[in-house]
Amino acid sequence: MNIRQSRLRPHAEVSTAPLNDIMFFLLLFFLIVSTMVSPSVVKLTLPSAKNAQTMNKTPVKLEVSADLRYVLAGKEIAFENLEAAMAEAVKGVESPTVVLSLDKSLNIQQLVDVLEIGNRLKVKMILATRAPNG
Repeated sequence: MNIRQSRLRPHAEVSTAPLNDIMFFLLLFFLIVSTMVSPSVVKLTLPSAKNAQTMNKTPVKLEVSADLRYVLAGKEIAFENLEAAMAEAVKGVESPTVVLSLDKSLNIQQLVDVLEIGNRLKVKMILATRAPNG
């Protein structure tokens, strides 16, 4: 006696067609959000100034955070290597300029240490500040 019970059993199915749409929208969302995030940003609280000026040149940017992380032109470096890295960054530039973005919680000696390096390299140093309203 040949009784087939497979015809009587229901087969479970999972419809995956809507998952393609969901995955597409998730991919699109993450692509858009990832362009808004800058991974190498150092959080700084700049001091404020009443008279602000803008620059027309493209200077080298040096950021120093409250925990003494030195970021020169987007690359984090140790303080011991700062002079060599700054010399390399301004090599071949006529009247080089470095914009200093130092956290306002740093003391004056830490600013003077960076200014001495710029003085030895004969680099114009500009201290970045934020506008009083922003």
